[in-house]
Amino acid sequence: MPAVQQPDWQDHPAYAETCEALASAPPLVPPGEVRGFRQALSELASTDGLLLQLGDCAESLYECTPRHTSDKIEVIDRLGDRLSELTGRNVLRVGRMAGQFAKPRSQATEWHDALSIPSFRGHMINSELAAPGTRKADPRRMWWAYEASDRVQRVLRAHREGNRRAARTEGPWSSHEALVVDYESRLIRRDPDTGEHYLASTHLPWVGERTRRSAEAHVALLSTVVNPVGCKIGPDADPDDVLRVCEALDPQRDPGRLVLIPRMGRDRIRESLPPIVRAVVNAGHPVLWLSDPMHGNTVKASVGLKTRHLADVVTEALWFRDILDQQRQHAAGLHIEVAATDVTECVGGSVAGEEDLARHYTSLCDPRLNPGQATELIEAWAKDTATVGPGPRRSGPSARPEVAA
Repeated sequence: MPAVQQPDWQDHPAYAETCEALASAPPLVPPGEVRGFRQALSELASTDGLLLQLGDCAESLYECTPRHTSDKIEVIDRLGDRLSELTGRNVLRVGRMAGQFAKPRSQATEWHDALSIPSFRGHMINSELAAPGTRKADPRRMWWAYEASDRVQRVLRAHREGNRRAARTEGPWSSHEALVVDYESRLIRRDPDTGEHYLASTHLPWVGERTRRSAEAHVALLSTVVNPVGCKIGPDADPDDVLRVCEALDPQRDPGRLVLIPRMGRDRIRESLPPIVRAVVNAGHPVLWLSDPMHGNTVKASVGLKTRHLADVVTEALWFRDILDQQRQHAAGLHIEVAATDVTECVGGSVAGEEDLARHYTSLCDPRLNPGQATELIEAWAKDTATVGPGPRRSGPSARPEVAA
């Protein structure tokens, strides 16, 4: 089937060997964990609990140590605890980690020092170092990503087991965009207890806005596994296209199976999202709705760096909640890119202006919130949730005030 955004590496001498190694490798997540996570999502859908999915835009192979992983888990738990404290609801936590090593790109090449070179596509595919040789796609990186993911999964698993002993069951679980078909397809395994196929690379794979076509390989691959799956939805999505994706990924209409993640931008969400929500609801798909208020609000700063303004992120998240409330649907939570350190990649909060961006800008790809900025977003969301609660607002989306910078 057609598969867009794929690396051109089939002629590499290590391609076949790497694919064979992945196909015979132990699963990164066991089937019991996938079943447990799907059950947790199903329960969340029936109890108006919340889902918080967060982490790096693109993971670094060099930051998959126990220390780095523990630092990321600490931020996930801190933000999840804050959201739970403010709303009084259970918060299921999912990290963009243990596999978020591949990125779709809008342009195949980019310019560096008057030289056009292949775009950086994540550590699973090539290097961030800006040179023609380092940007060549290398299939051996799939194995390096597998080994790094295994190290991260072991730390995540130990943390969850500690939480269970303390009677806490929130996670965090793992997630990543299932972008590289060569990698994901080699990690499909059969559950020996049920006979069903599951994706052993992560607990929650998602398909992106650029790869969610129902007749293409990414959706077809995820339709064959029993994991919960996510799907990003951009502002140009047609309701009929979204329904075709829902039908492919959730034909049985099972609660906890499908998470839809609009990422539309603050200026377009009010127009684009309502007809999609109505279509999905009328078709009977019991999806979880999660707001990604970051990807539609990326701009280029005057200093030449990509950035996002916290005010825009907050505004889109609250518009999303208003729209779901108006449609009598549960706004289940947030999907955001957050660093574990005090980066200066987004404007707002502790980053006063664009001139501060270069102070600590370390993202491999897109700009992330720092923990303080993420807390501001969560507190705005929680205030809205606590004030209104589940159910429709008396005032529609047109009443949403602008959020100050």
